[in-house]
Parts: sequence; C-alpha cells; structure tokens
Amino acid sequence: MTTTIDRSEAARRAMIDSQLRTSGVNEPFVLERMGSVAREDFVPGSARGTAYMDRAIRLPDGGFLAAPLFHGLMLTEARPTANDAVIVVDAGSGYLAELVRPLVASLESVSASDGALGKAKTKGADLLLIDGAIEHLPIKLATRLADGGRVVTGLVERGVTRLATGRASGGTVALLPLAETGVPRLSAFDRDAGWSF
Repeated sequence: MTTTIDRSEAARRAMIDSQLRTSGVNEPFVLERMGSVAREDFVPGSARGTAYMDRAIRLPDGGFLAAPLFHGLMLTEARPTANDAVIVVDAGSGYLAELVRPLVASLESVSASDGALGKAKTKGADLLLIDGAIEHLPIKLATRLADGGRVVTGLVERGVTRLATGRASGGTVALLPLAETGVPRLSAFDRDAGWSF
C-alpha cells in the first residue's frame, strides 16, 4: 500500500530528476537539502498535492512558496558556507530559511516588509537571500552586509524576472541579472512611483 510519505518522497525525487537536474542544478548540497526538506510542510493543506509542481504556490496570507527551480538556482549561486552569517528575506513560507539553516553559522529570517525597511538585526552579514523578485535593493538592507557580502535574489526588470547576484562594496550593491526565471514579485521592494507627465 502506498502511503502519503511514499508519495511525498517520490514527488521529491521527481522534482530533483525532472526539474532541477535537467535545468543544470546538480550541486550535491543543493540536491541533498531539497531532497530532504518536505515542501508540502510549507503550504496549506489544500496545496500539499501540488507542492512539487514547477510553479509558485500562493499562500493564504498573500505570500508564496516559489517554484523549486528558483530555490535550486538560488542555492547554487549563493554557495552558503559553514562560516556564513545569513539574512533571509522570506516570502511567507519559511522554506528557503529551512533549506539554508543547517549549512551556515547563523541565520536571521525577516518578512518582506521588514526586509524592505532594513529591519534585519544582523550586521556584517556574509550572505543575503531574498526569496522573490525585487525592483531594487534598499540601502538600509544593503548596509546590513559586510563589505564583500553576497546577495542572491530575484530581480524585476521591465516586467521580466531573473535570478540576480551581487556583492556589497562601500554599503552599496550592484545586482547582475543572470538566468531568466519565473518568480513572484515582492511588492514591498517596488520602487516609489515617480511623478511624470
């Protein structure tokens, strides 16, 4: 008899084989973490059956769980280390923080609204992970990074979302767009609409 646990484990294996590996996500630490953390535990009961589909899942509070490929690409690019102090800007699911927590020295998770306001307590962070697409990185959040600290995030440019990375230098971060990937936008990080004709 097939159990719920068996179905979940099979779904995780299928996610790794058909979504991650086929898209170039092959780092052993990424596959191990994504194969051991149950995505269905981070969505409402009604969405458990679709937790491993290649799409984002909207959460009841307006947050979301991004598609598996986004998280796989993000971790591959971030390469967290056992010495890293990490800030995770959470999109509402808690999944990304759970993937990263055992890989690093310390982890602080903040909501998107607190992250956009720079309300993280950690100072001198080595790595900032933003679990969604942003229009810009507020200076108050960028200054929480140590000089040379890394950022991996989604980035919205002209309506297209991409994975992006950057390094802190002198309290600022320039983001370099990488692979185009579908990830929901974190509206707390939208630029203020300027006045125009």
